[in-house]
Amino acid sequence: MADATHQSAEQYTIRRQVFRLFGAGFHIYDAQNNVVGFCEQKAFKLREDLRLYRSDAKTDLLMRIAARSIIDFSATYDVFDSQEQRVGSLRRRGGASLFRDSWLVFDAEDQEVAQLKEDSGMLGALRRFTDLGVLIPQKFEMHANDGAPLASLRTHFNPFIYRLGIAIHPAASTFDPNLLLATGVLIAAIEGRQE
Repeated sequence: MADATHQSAEQYTIRRQVFRLFGAGFHIYDAQNNVVGFCEQKAFKLREDLRLYRSDAKTDLLMRIAARSIIDFSATYDVFDSQEQRVGSLRRRGGASLFRDSWLVFDAEDQEVAQLKEDSGMLGALRRFTDLGVLIPQKFEMHANDGAPLASLRTHFNPFIYRLGIAIHPAASTFDPNLLLATGVLIAAIEGRQE
């Protein structure tokens, strides 16, 4: 199978706001560098609740991502559209994510439809447990259950601003676009804290 990371250009970039006192904010840009969304992550929440809006005015809610439980190493995050209809969920594979992040992706009927994995266990361990971690950008690949590449996610090396690029592959044309974007937002919010 060809390396999917070189087959598609990045359609979205998620960039963390700088100089935010509490919580986190992320702007989402399209391929032409236009802001197409803003995600707010509130501080001091026992249960993760991410809100994705059309802009940082926060007047037009696009989707919500909410953890099912308060604190859980294998937490499940439900994704709801603007009408509060659940479109799917993502579950972190706790033990499997110790050295190499691994997630399962489920549709609205709780059927597993895809997996998301960090590129390498060795690189994952270097990122987590050594000072070299800031020099090694994080990469993820999302594949459908049949092995078809759906998306590639990668952090861009920048010691000051967290940026995550999302390349959506042609095989994802039948996949829920809200679930793909929610995956990127969740990775930026949850995994981005390791940086």
